[in-house]
Amino acid sequence: MTRGRPIAFSPDKAASAAMQVFWARGYDAASTRDLLEAMHISRSSLYQAFGNKEQLFLEALRRYREALIGRLDRRLEASPSAMIFLDDLFGETAGEAGSERAALGCLIFNSACELGQRDDLPSHHARQSLAAITGLFHRAVCQAQREGDIAPERDAQGLAIYLTMGMAGLRTLLKSGADVVQARQAVALLLETLRR
Repeated sequence: MTRGRPIAFSPDKAASAAMQVFWARGYDAASTRDLLEAMHISRSSLYQAFGNKEQLFLEALRRYREALIGRLDRRLEASPSAMIFLDDLFGETAGEAGSERAALGCLIFNSACELGQRDDLPSHHARQSLAAITGLFHRAVCQAQREGDIAPERDAQGLAIYLTMGMAGLRTLLKSGADVVQARQAVALLLETLRR
């Protein structure tokens, strides 16, 4: 059995470039040509390294999810408290209003909105990624309850979903052009609810 030619490019760099395309354009609007141009590879190299557009998207989303959740887990662990972590995370996100980063949104929320309830792998992986964000917030809420900043009798899973909804809404506001004042007002109200 003969093997194909060795891959002569960096799959890691190519997947990162593809992630940027999916992030900016979405899954459906990202054409194979767009992806090949960004990745600087041929169509045959794409198929050899990743299979097809769908598999490339799944790899890009996985990379984004693991990098995001890993980074936020480390921030939560290093933070003086879980409430400070949440205050900082939502406050920094609100502070991105008007920036290129705000206009891009979050690949996970973007993908979940675009792919909705389709019965295919991209949609399934988008929902898994959304669940990973809720899992991070659940860990933060449970820690805040142990630290006495959130009442222990409150439903931690419900609050985690509330935070996911809040972050998704905040990202949508920022993408639509909300200014810093509007974003920070919304964040203040959202976080105030946690402390009740």
